[in-house]
Amino acid sequence: MARSPLAPEWLSFPADANTLRPIEWAAGVSRSASGALSVQGIDVAALAQEFGTPLFVLDEDDFRARARDFKTAFDAAFSELCGGVDVYYAGKAFLSVEVARWVTADGLRLDTCSGGELAVARAAGVPAANLSLHGNNKSVTELRTALEMDLGRIVVDSMDELARVAKLAAEAGVKANVMLRLTPGVHASTHEFIATAHEDQKFGLSMLPDASGTAPAVAAAAYALAHGSIELLGLHAHIGSQIFEPEGFALAAQKLLGFLAGIKQRHGVELPELDLGGGYGIAYTETDTPRPPAELAAAMAAVVGESCLELGISVPRISIEPGRAIAGPSTFTLYEVGVRKSVLVEHEGELLERRYVSVDGGMSDNARPVLYDADYSAVLASRVTAAEPIISRVVGKHCESGDIVVRNVYLPGDIAAGDLLAVPATGAYCWAMASNYNYLARPGVVAVRGGEVRQLIRRENESDLLARDLGV
Repeated sequence: MARSPLAPEWLSFPADANTLRPIEWAAGVSRSASGALSVQGIDVAALAQEFGTPLFVLDEDDFRARARDFKTAFDAAFSELCGGVDVYYAGKAFLSVEVARWVTADGLRLDTCSGGELAVARAAGVPAANLSLHGNNKSVTELRTALEMDLGRIVVDSMDELARVAKLAAEAGVKANVMLRLTPGVHASTHEFIATAHEDQKFGLSMLPDASGTAPAVAAAAYALAHGSIELLGLHAHIGSQIFEPEGFALAAQKLLGFLAGIKQRHGVELPELDLGGGYGIAYTETDTPRPPAELAAAMAAVVGESCLELGISVPRISIEPGRAIAGPSTFTLYEVGVRKSVLVEHEGELLERRYVSVDGGMSDNARPVLYDADYSAVLASRVTAAEPIISRVVGKHCESGDIVVRNVYLPGDIAAGDLLAVPATGAYCWAMASNYNYLARPGVVAVRGGEVRQLIRRENESDLLARDLGV
């Protein structure tokens, strides 16, 4: 059988559909002697039997190794410039009490963006000094909580919010540790909805003059420095997500360092911190080529060092936020196959076959394909087979035609009901975005460490679904 004309140009026809691409999977994932997928020697069939499907399977050793790799690489690259780097794990990628404890134990800090995420951090015992709070519309309650905790930093997103923080801090008789989130206008080659540094979007303070003739970022810095209840620590920027090339980060760093130099010139103050955000890409498909942390760190350190020297400013303490790059590859989602069907698709005057493979989850456990047109891969997980690969579409069980998990993948032609299917690189923004659409229970999450498995988050049941319904 040859490559299907229905497949996108980037999708190669596999010589062996049973093969795993290591870059897409956690280090502990392999095929056992039986041919089934296993995690540190634990067969996926055993996991499915004990915990049900869909199921998020996280390789804890892989997750924590990736976290340490970022810390080690960036500390080494920046050691001579500023003594090291503060690595903030982005809780929005995937957060649980155990995960918060892991990243803290491995020397990372934690970035949150809601009162709920702060609550998880508190339950995990994360020191308040190691926490940041993001968000374009933080509630008064969330801000008061952050001030009561004496949070390490509140990342302020607008003039409205800056004034609100100042007022609440003054009322509480405390100083708020603040960083200003700026939009440096750097284009990130990514989906429109996950590019966050251009002007026409909800995040950040513009560095361009507005109708008053003054840039909001300039006005915010002046306000923060003059207000007695604000401790202005520095600047923050985030140019987007799923970015592979370091040039965008370098350009953002240059712009922000230039802004720091402007603050020094105007106010005689050198702000001590600069957060360059994250958005480092991971491998979802064969087209993705993520850079090693050491390579990213070296490129960014070179730009920061040269720019500070040229601008005549001290090198600020740098921080980064590699959430997806830690969580994403550490985890796969395990599904059970149900219905399959073949359809004929007209293509350039021919009728060609496409296989639809339905699984017992879908957009309620992975909303990224429908939100961002995100591509994933998949493999038959419960066995190996010599059957010819056929172009397939993995779909969920929701009452939506757009409920697609994997748009294009070659799967064995004999895949059948009861087989297990695994989708790699689902550790970031999948469970975190999970919903109860169609009243499906959200999946559980299990972690494997040293060949032993335990639940991080249990699977929901129908009692959970009805627990808040006051009509019961």
